Amino acid sequence: MNPFVMQYRKLKCQLKYLTSYLDLDPRGNQVVRRTDFKRCPRPVLLLHGFFSTRRVLEVLEHRLRREGYCVWSIHLGGTMDRFNTHRIDELARKVRGKVDRLYERHPEMGPLTIIGHSKGGLIGTYYVKRLGGDARVKSLITLGTPHRGTRMAYLGCATLGWFSRSMWQLTPVSPFIKHLGEGAFPRHVRLTSIYSRDDAVARFPSSVLDVDGQPNVFNVELSGVAHGELLTRRAVWEVIQRELALGYAADDAVPVLPLAPPPPLPVALSAAASP
Repeated sequence: MNPFVMQYRKLKCQLKYLTSYLDLDPRGNQVVRRTDFKRCPRPVLLLHGFFSTRRVLEVLEHRLRREGYCVWSIHLGGTMDRFNTHRIDELARKVRGKVDRLYERHPEMGPLTIIGHSKGGLIGTYYVKRLGGDARVKSLITLGTPHRGTRMAYLGCATLGWFSRSMWQLTPVSPFIKHLGEGAFPRHVRLTSIYSRDDAVARFPSSVLDVDGQPNVFNVELSGVAHGELLTRRAVWEVIQRELALGYAADDAVPVLPLAPPPPLPVALSAAASP
């Protein structure tokens, strides 16, 4: 077969996969506030990914709320005031401002956990590592986050890069990715990357963290999970539950709900993943 035809078909397949993940509904950021921050011992902030909206977090939010967590998300804006297209560092500063104002109004809130999907995980990482977020955050869980950058971003640069600078930040050779990877992650914050080799957006090993002797940094690999499914699959949720329990167990002031022994999961932990 003609190599140009093969390349075209491959590109077409990747584009179809990417567009299936995108959430283009302009009403996707219209969410109903349900969290009572006056009684919030276990707050969890959810951050969605590129060209998406808060609506993609609904399943995860429902599960967390059912388990007694105080769940909330942030309208990250972007193109047409939606779709999370702004620079990662800019959005991390927005997160810092929102979090600081919330704790000023409700100082009795417990320590914060952040769960970030895809680009949302990089926003959370930058906030904790570069903007002093470690003073508020005790755990950061990322889902399919390209900590090393992703080659899929090159396709995004060719199609969306003219209005979204964050696409260029997501490439494997970007100065942003290089700078964010420098230095150790704050030792008193637990960082866990949950990823899958079947993720066609953040392709392996882009989501694998460099542990490098850091006892608070972990990688958890799942099999058979696509990029968008990291927000909905039961196997992912069970790992998130475990990570939340481990994070809060380190703080005696915050009660941890007893968890039954989890059923066998299709999870392969790397050597560095065991707590």
